[in-house]
Amino acid sequence: MTSALAVSQLFKTYQGLFGPAQAALRGLTLSVPKGSAFGLIGPNGAGKTTFIKVLLGVVRPTSGEVTVLGGDPQDTAVRARIGYLPERMHLPAALRGRDFLRSVATLKRLTPTDAQLVGLLERVGLRTGEQRVGTFSKGMRQRLGLAAAMLGEPELLILDEPTDGIDPVGRVEVRTLLLEEKKRGATILLNSHLLAETERICDRIGVLDHGQLKLEGTLDDVRKAASSWVVRFQGEVAADVAGFVRTDAGWTFEGDVEGLNDALDAARQAGLRVVAVTPQTRDLEAVLTESLRTGS
Repeated sequence: MTSALAVSQLFKTYQGLFGPAQAALRGLTLSVPKGSAFGLIGPNGAGKTTFIKVLLGVVRPTSGEVTVLGGDPQDTAVRARIGYLPERMHLPAALRGRDFLRSVATLKRLTPTDAQLVGLLERVGLRTGEQRVGTFSKGMRQRLGLAAAMLGEPELLILDEPTDGIDPVGRVEVRTLLLEEKKRGATILLNSHLLAETERICDRIGVLDHGQLKLEGTLDDVRKAASSWVVRFQGEVAADVAGFVRTDAGWTFEGDVEGLNDALDAARQAGLRVVAVTPQTRDLEAVLTESLRTGS
């Protein structure tokens, strides 16, 4: 599978002026497939912002390899194929929304028509391009920044808290928009503290903590509690089943796959018939909490 971005043994250390050096990234290795939506989650100070800056070519790594869209992130030709929405945007208050987009298009060496700019503004939920940015609410500013990131249909969208300040209805609209971009073929790297939104948009997840990747994989895989399984037996089971705990969902087994199979073999030998075995799944909040606690 072709990667939209790949890093190998990535280290970034900031040298302190008066104190010890601070390691922001510690041997990070990650590959994000083209056309996927990848959610980067982790606590404050985990290294997420530094990682994004490395991908954008703003920060050079101390060591390691970085490839973005098949090239060097320092290459301006590569940067031109990336759309970026920062967490904090400083927008010129005097400009109208359409004029701001036109200025961004000029920097990207794009020549959209007025109709295309208005269409893009409408697509992100801004009904007029004539309103001055200084009158925008936080949510409107966020929408304008998203429109700027989407200019030119970039191959890679790097979005830092894209729904920050946007109301619940607006989040649904942004979610639909991002899923449309993914369907178009764009790769999305999403950094957000809104885990429920990340769960609805992304098909792959990575947990970053202290500059290290604690967990990475498809959404389905990382949500599986590999040590917990729900088993249903045929008919009523009157007695206790060795190795299992009775729950409302069925019979729960805590342990690895080998232990599960041993317990199932013992249950069959006792005359029980297994009709379903289901791994329990967790939401992203539970995944993040467990990953940070156990480092798994």
